[in-house]
Amino acid sequence: MPVIKSISYDQAEIIKNILELYVPDKRIDCDPTYSSGGFYKGTGITEPIYKFDIAPQSEGIVQANAENLPLPDNSIGCVMFDPPFLATTGKSLNNNDGNNKINKRFGTYPNEKALHNFYFNAVSELYRVLKNDGIFILKIQDKVSSGKQYFSHCFVYEQAVAAGFYPIDLFILLAKNRIVAKWQAANQKHARKYHAYFWVFKKCGTKIQYI
Repeated sequence: MPVIKSISYDQAEIIKNILELYVPDKRIDCDPTYSSGGFYKGTGITEPIYKFDIAPQSEGIVQANAENLPLPDNSIGCVMFDPPFLATTGKSLNNNDGNNKINKRFGTYPNEKALHNFYFNAVSELYRVLKNDGIFILKIQDKVSSGKQYFSHCFVYEQAVAAGFYPIDLFILLAKNRIVAKWQAANQKHARKYHAYFWVFKKCGTKIQYI
């Protein structure tokens, strides 16, 4: 068996490796931010039983918010969560041009506080629906907004540990190319993010004590 590495340019490879290492039945039971199903279509990864999205794009996807899922307590073995990571109220969101492509494609929150509030509520909700020893896979990206660094993977780590999750692994998804607007290139003040993270958390019956 090939050595499983913590980095890859292929997110499907990362997800399969996580399932191989940490999920006995090798399947994801629930995806509360399913979107168009990019994790599963053509990747060989089995579609989850429970597929939710706040704005379903196709049949078979149940409308639900990740902060309040229609699932019983302690009912899910493995959940995949790919939440929004952007916050802006920029006028360019309403312009039919080439700016803010990522924001327009995936949606945004009005400000960082609202976005982080969503993370906090969603992590608590996913802890509720997961079984003990259940696996929580989280895709998250850091960012720069208005010249300020937001290390979102650190924030969510803290929230997950506080909720009672144990961080068992961290994978890094590398990008060969990224969408960069002309104004961003001309006004760059920080390194451009060419990576995202896949956290792997386990739900513990009791909170882990860190020294």
